[in-house]
Amino acid sequence: MSSSAIKLIDIAANLADGMFKGIYNGKQCHVADIPAVLARAWSAGVDRIIVTGGSLEESKEALAIAETDGRLFCTVGVHPTRCKEFEESGDPEGHFQALLSLAKEGIEKGKVVAIGECGLDYDRLHFCPSETQKRYFEKQFELAEAVKLPMFLHMRAAAEDFCEIVARNKKRFTAGVAHSFTGSSEDRDRLLLFDNMFIGINGCSLKTIENLEVLRGIPIKRMMIETDSPYCEIRNTHAGIQYVKSVWPSKKKEKYEHDSPVKGRNEPCFVRQVLEVVAGCKGISDLDGLSKTLYHNTCRVFFPQDLDTAAEALLESGAVPNTQNC
Repeated sequence: MSSSAIKLIDIAANLADGMFKGIYNGKQCHVADIPAVLARAWSAGVDRIIVTGGSLEESKEALAIAETDGRLFCTVGVHPTRCKEFEESGDPEGHFQALLSLAKEGIEKGKVVAIGECGLDYDRLHFCPSETQKRYFEKQFELAEAVKLPMFLHMRAAAEDFCEIVARNKKRFTAGVAHSFTGSSEDRDRLLLFDNMFIGINGCSLKTIENLEVLRGIPIKRMMIETDSPYCEIRNTHAGIQYVKSVWPSKKKEKYEHDSPVKGRNEPCFVRQVLEVVAGCKGISDLDGLSKTLYHNTCRVFFPQDLDTAAEALLESGAVPNTQNC
């Protein structure tokens, strides 16, 4: 798949997930294949990938994966559905200190670029009660403040409590992205009131006509794109599929082939499809200009030291008007 001039950053890839080891529902179906997955991403125009950490152990694995390639980076944090691990450790403060130590190690290696994935998820309270989620969501702002990193955030069916906690801690973190956004127009507008908050879009954000209407109201200058792979693919039943142009023939996991994506398993190369849906939905014809704006949004938050100053000046001057103000 030729990438032309498109340059993309996938801000959310769960490369530590068992599916990338060939394991589905506890069964080994094919060999581990992260190198093949990454090769497809690079050839599709993906320039960098942020590997998601959702627990202390997963954050350690995310850092180890990130160290295998100069284009890989990661987050360190605890997902809301896993926040019971603080208390189950028997030493919540010790658990916090272990996260802090890991974050500092990863920063020194040039790999950890955000604290997260953290936030609130009231759709899955069977994994962790809301009070525990809120306690340790707030606690992780201490991590961001201590290491001066942005936050990689999760908000599901919890906008009111989420925004209240963010507002209370807004001076403790540099910037953030509410990733895999599936909320209402009211939720969107609440997030956009925070001037240091971006919204992450993936296949889960593009399922319904209502989702696309919400997307149209997100300014491009406040947006990032992602896959959240191996989850959140854009399916044929999704409203956004009408705008997808790039396709990769896939194989069922039982008939795995090294050179093909696995059917039903999302992977970073498909972030290009998210770009295409955003463009189609917003009526943007200049895919290259759109990708530049999204790329620089992402660099401003996660890679400020690597901003291309010439392109930055171009964007600041409003030279890409058909994407900057959509």
